[in-house]
Amino acid sequence: MIVLQELIKQFGPVRAVDGINLEIKEGEIFGFVGPDGAGKTTLIRMMTGILSPTAGNIFILSTPRLELIKGQMGYVPQRFSLYGDLTVMENIRIIGALYGSTGQQLETLATEILSFTNLLPFKDRLADNLSGGMKQKLALSAGLMHKPKVFFLDEPTTGVDPVSRREFWQMLYRLNKEGMTIVVSTPYMDEAELCHRIAFMHNGKIVSCGTPRELKANYPYHVLELSVHNRNIKQLIDLKSILDINAFGEKYHLIVEDCMTATEAIKEKLNKAAIGNYQLREIAPTLEDVFVLLAHEGV
Repeated sequence: MIVLQELIKQFGPVRAVDGINLEIKEGEIFGFVGPDGAGKTTLIRMMTGILSPTAGNIFILSTPRLELIKGQMGYVPQRFSLYGDLTVMENIRIIGALYGSTGQQLETLATEILSFTNLLPFKDRLADNLSGGMKQKLALSAGLMHKPKVFFLDEPTTGVDPVSRREFWQMLYRLNKEGMTIVVSTPYMDEAELCHRIAFMHNGKIVSCGTPRELKANYPYHVLELSVHNRNIKQLIDLKSILDINAFGEKYHLIVEDCMTATEAIKEKLNKAAIGNYQLREIAPTLEDVFVLLAHEGV
């Protein structure tokens, strides 16, 4: 479906995408994750033909000539880019007309897509008056007006409330079940878990790629979860046996090599500091643990 070969994008002295080789299979939901500046947006813009690569090859639907298949690709950019002073329906009609739909065919398709995204009751509302989540649904609707075979979405739910994010992903899953290949970048680890495969990007390179289960299974350390009401815990348990400490609300993930030795040392430190009412247990690594490690290794 999508093949990238030694793909490079250079902006002056900065190599935003650095020699990427990747194959995305037909019918996949494939996710790109990584810190800001990792190259995710640049990579998606090259795959959609918005940017030309400095070097390397891109094959989509078996052809390197992306201009021939743009009608089979959909794209939702990072920022809302439709017309705020037009209504929902007016925006959709314009996009549909640009893709060649006319007359009753256009009206039927627009109604079908807005029904799918639950925006039909708001078809006469100005786009500027929509909530963040509804704007993203409108962007999704616009991207679907020509019924693409492969759909690219660049952090489509950033800044959207959790309920709207869940509804958005439910729609993506429905599209995928109908056969659409979906390529998405996301900053949210719960969304990354929903992808069939994910690639972690850092400094323009793919550091690791696999299913969420594979990435977590390959995590090389143990994770201890510490539940404690204390904000100075990093100073209190500054131990050589702890490789990293990351806060998750009132809990901490302690990354260790030797689980038993570290557990004993941590308990000793907490008891000496008269820290009571804590819980310490080993847990399976989360995707966030994996990506924190990969980000540190990629520095």
